[in-house]
Amino acid sequence: MENNELLPFERNRYFSGKMLTSADFLAEQTYNNNKRRFMNQMLYGSGILCGLGVFSLDDQSLLIESGAAIDGLGREIVLKESVVKKLSTIPGFESLTTNTATLCLKYKEENVHAVYTINRQEGNSEYEFNRIEEGYELFIVDKDAIIPALDLESEFFVASNLVEHNGLTVDVKMPATVSAGKYVKIAFVIENHTGTIQNIDYTAVLQMPGFEVMEGGHELFVSFSNVTVESDKKVEMEYWVKAQQEIVDETSVVLKVGTALALVNGVAIESANAMNLQVKISDCIPRELALWETGKVSLEIKTMSDSNEAIVLGDIKLVRTDSAYIIEEIEERSVKKYLPTLGNEKKFEEYKGYFKTEAVGRTDHGESLPENYATTAIQDIQKMPRFESGTIEIPLNGGARKGEIYYSGEIMHGLGKGNVYVDIGFEKLEEDIYNGNSMKSTVYGNPDLFTNSKDEQVCVDTAVKVLNDKGSFVIAAKFLRDVDYLMLTFRWVAIKFNGGEEVENIEDYKNKSISAETPTVVLGTKESYFFNVKFRNMDKCAIAYELTEPGSGEITPDGIYTAPSKEGVYEIRIYCINMPMVCTYAYAIVKKKDSDSEVI
Repeated sequence: MENNELLPFERNRYFSGKMLTSADFLAEQTYNNNKRRFMNQMLYGSGILCGLGVFSLDDQSLLIESGAAIDGLGREIVLKESVVKKLSTIPGFESLTTNTATLCLKYKEENVHAVYTINRQEGNSEYEFNRIEEGYELFIVDKDAIIPALDLESEFFVASNLVEHNGLTVDVKMPATVSAGKYVKIAFVIENHTGTIQNIDYTAVLQMPGFEVMEGGHELFVSFSNVTVESDKKVEMEYWVKAQQEIVDETSVVLKVGTALALVNGVAIESANAMNLQVKISDCIPRELALWETGKVSLEIKTMSDSNEAIVLGDIKLVRTDSAYIIEEIEERSVKKYLPTLGNEKKFEEYKGYFKTEAVGRTDHGESLPENYATTAIQDIQKMPRFESGTIEIPLNGGARKGEIYYSGEIMHGLGKGNVYVDIGFEKLEEDIYNGNSMKSTVYGNPDLFTNSKDEQVCVDTAVKVLNDKGSFVIAAKFLRDVDYLMLTFRWVAIKFNGGEEVENIEDYKNKSISAETPTVVLGTKESYFFNVKFRNMDKCAIAYELTEPGSGEITPDGIYTAPSKEGVYEIRIYCINMPMVCTYAYAIVKKKDSDSEVI
């Protein structure tokens, strides 16, 4: 008889003089089998370990390749050699009622090797089977008859239905808990169970006070058009937003009233006009958060979610008549589940390495980097400080008098909680003494020390109060003379030195990089060029550009470089604003063209 119950674990207790019966030996086998199957269930789950490909040999026959799998009870299923089956001979074929069937594999035990029994009890059989052979069974059912595993998404995600129309649905989902200051994906999942190809357009605006969109602000404009979804297929549209730095137990993501519009095959249909997703913002980094959320699921729920004894090998589309059938198509990729194993890890990593989006592991001169380059770089990243900067304006209500003190509002510096150093400088426009143009300058410290300036400096005493537990700071300014300014502008710089508990998990940066789409360009003097950026193993984020030495030309915040009038090779540093250690360099080779050297 098959063993479908793994718990509780109970093993033999041996003692001197114990009489052993067949029940004791059976208990010994059961204990060891159940322990192994329990570990399979917890460590691997259910799915295919290797092989078990399904191919059509002709219009009516299948080839199932050799392979191995683990079912929902942790039992190993092994096909030691490939088998050929006529579809109509597989159990369940006669019961099919639709043209789409699912081929499944199931664990099966069989008693074998009959032997003569000695000391046979009265009424017992003269022969007993001496072995139990662990095997398999193939069967086929209508696709709709497959019972799905218990959905655990409600444990990890919050979701809401936006469109439901004759078997076509659009749902929005995102993690129920997110990491403060990190980007998070909002997915719009389109599923088509109408039986025909569908085309959908959808627009809406999501209001999310706890998140910031790429373009800035707290409203996400959602728009996808002309999305084609085949029957029984699923398409996912992704949007990325950044969670705020503040930790909150609950923040809402709502659908802005009157903004939702859905078209199916060009015809307007009814869609949801209300939605409210409740999300928690945590101080855990993404790796810790993922481990916590997936690990906290109870044993009862985990075993219930993956207790299906059937291993799905593929869907088979048929063309059927009253007396015949033809195999039209076999679909494996979207229905069967392969399990990651340590034995496949090396080959998996090697194979995955052929699909990187850009050349890595080499210098600009084509020389291979040392093997420990990535590890060393990560260690260097850990030691590097993180910084943010910005400006703040303090209104003066028509001027200020000597001795008056003005305060800024609370300013979030974006570096999180902990010890952060903040410095501020007075920023103003003044006349350039060399060419008479206006220029912006920032003075850190006492402005009176710059006596060569033609403009009168505003002399103030300043102080900064850093709120370590809130990730913010407040500026105070005391005037040392009367002024008639309407606004006082300060440039602030916040620096956080990594160390101890404040070092983020290196997984946040491992394998992440950016590169200039064209790292080296040749320009004429005063010519302009836009340095576009490619992202590797990371989502798109805000980028900053800076010149590494004076006289290198000019570059705008959005990456448009203008060459200087002097020939030379000039370096541009490009880095992620939120992760300054993720950076790259581009080079502009500036040469004078013939037109530049003409004398007019």
